[in-house]
Formats: sequence, structure tokens, C-alpha cells
Amino acid sequence: MTEPSSVGAARSTSGRVGTVHSVVLDVPDLTAEADFWTALTDGSVTKADDDWITVVTPDRWGIAFQLAPDLVPPQWPGQEHPQQAHLDLYVPDLAAASTRAVELGATVLREGEQWITLADPAGHPFDVCLDEKADGVSVMGATFDCADASALAQFWSGVMGEPVTYDADGVAMLGGSRPLLFQTVEGYNPPQWPDPAYPQQLHLDIEVPDLDAGEAAVLALGATRLPGQGDDFRVFADPASHPFCLVR
Repeated sequence: MTEPSSVGAARSTSGRVGTVHSVVLDVPDLTAEADFWTALTDGSVTKADDDWITVVTPDRWGIAFQLAPDLVPPQWPGQEHPQQAHLDLYVPDLAAASTRAVELGATVLREGEQWITLADPAGHPFDVCLDEKADGVSVMGATFDCADASALAQFWSGVMGEPVTYDADGVAMLGGSRPLLFQTVEGYNPPQWPDPAYPQQLHLDIEVPDLDAGEAAVLALGATRLPGQGDDFRVFADPASHPFCLVR
């Protein structure tokens, strides 16, 4: 893991197709996962049903969990069962944050001077990153593995209407209130949703004002339409095959 030091009328006037509504993790146990992330981030549950729970953090990130009973968990850092993406958290004290996460059910995967990589109870890796000015735990952003960080950052820049603020050494980053980061991974093994042999681990829900206009916009930028839709969502893959949903 690495810490970063024309659609026309289909887009809004700001050039944005949509905004990040939530980061959604596939999990075999909804309650255990939601309890872990609620306690770790001091978040609050805002939605809960039989196959979905949403937690909102104090810094207004949505972290959602959808039931996936047969989830094959990632085995970081290999690419046989890859992580595909992960959350990065800012913390004022690495040792204290890591100890707290382990007490809640996390597992330490790798320790460094500036960040520590852990796995949550479902096996999803995440990083706690040192920021001595941080007021408790906050979400720095979501980081996506890919074969070409620069190219994927350009795609998501078009979706989010945010500039690429960093692009060097295989890492790229978008600015804005919901930063997205991208890291080039050798031998990247993409998800092939909905094939269970190549499962997604997590995805983004992108809120749009109009599904038809949003679909036209992301397809023009290079997304691929995937099976699955309802009255208020449609499923796509970005150019690195990460699934994401447009939601209304």
C-alpha cells in the first residue's frame, strides 16, 4: 500500500457527473463489520436492513456493508485474491490507533513509520496513516489498485469533476472533499463482477441527479455497463474493472 505524500449536457454545470455517496464493502457478517467500523471511526448507523448497513463517520464519509455470505476475502499483498481497493484513515497516534483497531477485531498486516496496514474482521485491508494534527480518526480517502494509476485517475477526475492533484511514481490522487487515490500494482488482477471466482471486494456508490444522464456521462468517459439495476441504481465498471454504482 502507498500513501501519497466530452459529455456535454450529461454533466452538471460544475463538470461533475456525481459525488461519492458511500464506500461499500462486501462482508459475510453485517453486524460484526458494522460494529467494528462504527467503533473505530466513532460513526453512526443511518440505515440497516437484512442485507445492508450504512455507517456515517463524523467527517461525513459513508461506509456501507452489503451481505456477501460466500465472500472470498482478500489475501494482501498477493494478487491471487487481491484487495483491489482499501480505505486510508488519518490518526494522530499510530500505535494507539493500531492497538485500538486490534482490540476491536482487526489484524496487523504490516507496520511502518508513517502508516500501519491492518485487516478488518472480514479481511479487508485498511491503512491508519499518521497525521499528528488529526482530531481522532478521520477518513483520508479510498485507494484503488490498478495497472495504470495515471489513466484511472483521469477517468475518475471526469466522473467527480475534481482535478488530479498528485501523479508520480505510480500513485495518483484526486482532490476535493472525498479524495480518491490510485496506485499502480504489478500483476494487477481485476475483479470480474459478477463472477464469484473473481469477486469484487468493495465498490463506490456515486450519487447522481439523473440516472440516464449519469449513465451517458460515465460511458462516454470509458466505463462499461454491467448487469444489475433497479429503480434507483445502475451498475458499471471503471476502466480498471472496479465495479461502481450510480445511485439516485
